[in-house]
Amino acid sequence: MAASLSSLSSIINQPHRALGIKFPKRCSFGLRLLPHKPQSISYCRYHLTSRPLKSTFSLNFSRSFSLSHSSKSETPSLRHFIAQAAVTSSETQSDPTPISETLPRSRIYHETYGCQMNINDMEIVLSIMKKAGYGEVVEVPESAEIIFINTCAIRDNAEQRVWQRLNYFWFLKRHWKSNVSIGRSQSLRPPKVVVLGCMAERLKDKILDADKMVDVVCGPDAYRDLPRLLEEVDYGQKGINTLLSLEETYADISPVRISKNSIAAFVSVMRGCNNMCSFCIVPFTRGRERSRSVESIVREVAELWKEGVKEVTLLGQNVNSYNDSSGAEKDVESGANWKFSEGFSSMSKVKNMGLRFADLLDELATEFPEMRFRYTSPHPKDFPDELLYVMRDRYNICKSIHLPAQTGSSTVLERMRRGYTREAYLDLVQKIRRIIPDVGLSSDFICGFCGETEEEHKDTLSLVKAVGYDMAYMFAYSMREKTHAHRNYIDDVPDAVKQRRLTELIDAFRESTGQCFDSQIGTIQLVLVEGPNKRAPDTELIGKSDRGHRVSFTNLPVPERDDYDGMRNPRVGDFVEVRISKSTRASLFGEALAITKLSSFYNSVHDEDVACANRN
Repeated sequence: MAASLSSLSSIINQPHRALGIKFPKRCSFGLRLLPHKPQSISYCRYHLTSRPLKSTFSLNFSRSFSLSHSSKSETPSLRHFIAQAAVTSSETQSDPTPISETLPRSRIYHETYGCQMNINDMEIVLSIMKKAGYGEVVEVPESAEIIFINTCAIRDNAEQRVWQRLNYFWFLKRHWKSNVSIGRSQSLRPPKVVVLGCMAERLKDKILDADKMVDVVCGPDAYRDLPRLLEEVDYGQKGINTLLSLEETYADISPVRISKNSIAAFVSVMRGCNNMCSFCIVPFTRGRERSRSVESIVREVAELWKEGVKEVTLLGQNVNSYNDSSGAEKDVESGANWKFSEGFSSMSKVKNMGLRFADLLDELATEFPEMRFRYTSPHPKDFPDELLYVMRDRYNICKSIHLPAQTGSSTVLERMRRGYTREAYLDLVQKIRRIIPDVGLSSDFICGFCGETEEEHKDTLSLVKAVGYDMAYMFAYSMREKTHAHRNYIDDVPDAVKQRRLTELIDAFRESTGQCFDSQIGTIQLVLVEGPNKRAPDTELIGKSDRGHRVSFTNLPVPERDDYDGMRNPRVGDFVEVRISKSTRASLFGEALAITKLSSFYNSVHDEDVACANRN
């Protein structure tokens, strides 16, 4: 009996097999298989599911024999049945085709909301899915069998936009048959809706309970699990994984670039945030800080260079707190001092110090002299002098710094737990401009934080005017659950007051930023051409200067510095010298002078500076 069951087990426990059983007329045999998850039980009289089966199963036998037969020899025994089943199985199982191979792979549609990190995360997701066999991406959700929506939880407005889109995706799924019949949808089956990113972690239970609107919820550190989660949906389950990791950086994954022919790309160098600002949800949706190794980043940038990318933006929730401690035990003395910007502090202590952000920038700038580098988003506390000097000395590190202030009031900064005062921030601005004279600054500001008074608001207006930013992101405060502010403060500034203060802040910014752009008139800027100017696509090109300003110019043949006899029109990916002749509060316009290389332009500028110094 044991041998017979073993033989039967060897036949049954073969994945992706159809088992045909030829029954004697006077014998009925019931077979039931129990998969590893009770919710996924699938049984049929003549056909087994194509899902691989675990070794644990139960057999329920019921035998009925005719009482009119008195001879035992006419009654089939269990041994006789198993032998017959084995023969029948061998006859019917030659070269079966797995069900997964008979159905076409699902097509993917994706949308991304929020910061540049989310864009890069979507590229990582596409790479993971491509490796799992999901290679086709479509332009519209109506043609997709899988819909990814990558979300942001920073502000309520972002979440409301996501809910609106989820309602539409739910409509495509629930009314799939009618949508197909009238030509609205072209998908082969009802789409699976997948919520990714920060909102997935923050609102996972609410999202899954929303009237079967969503099939999978996957947090920022669980993207490797997506193929499995999608498979769970096929067996009637909800897929959810929002666990945060202390180690996940996706360093070994080569992202699938969304913009195939782009000359600019994002590269994530670290994930998470340890700052715990009282207004911010990021530490709770992205987890603690962890950094990729310098080696893995250099390797990814090298691949981008081969693909023709000319500008890379390094990404991180707190990018300049980058700390590659993978070799700390052998390269750095234990307990080495982690230097902050002067006058700044942090609630989080660094345990193992490795290669810092200045080391990473220096390595990249040296390794790729014809590639331009930017980074976002930093914290003001992590600008030690070494970082500023590297930015000054390396011509291919853009002279543009995002320096989030959030408010100009020291008392509000304390409630925000930012780790600095208004005075320390202004001192840092002066130091930056002393070391990097032509630097462009941008910032973030929040209006109407808990308890903000009119005097504190005026402090912010005066800070904006005193600094003179090239660009700023300004928002009315939106309280987020789980944050320190949500637990300890009252959101007591009325919405109308927040909006009025936001309007006043925008007006103050526009007054000061006009002066920043006007100061560029008459200068020669090196512009990386990104494409036609949408306002005049037939006659003008547009790109970004070193400081990040949008610069447009007439598309005419110009000399090519490295080809003394050549004249041609600039193309996407060219570095072009442009003399600025006009400015607005948001862009610059000029005349193209020549096509050049990054290193050639700054070497000629250096030679001119030396010549001027010698004449003086």
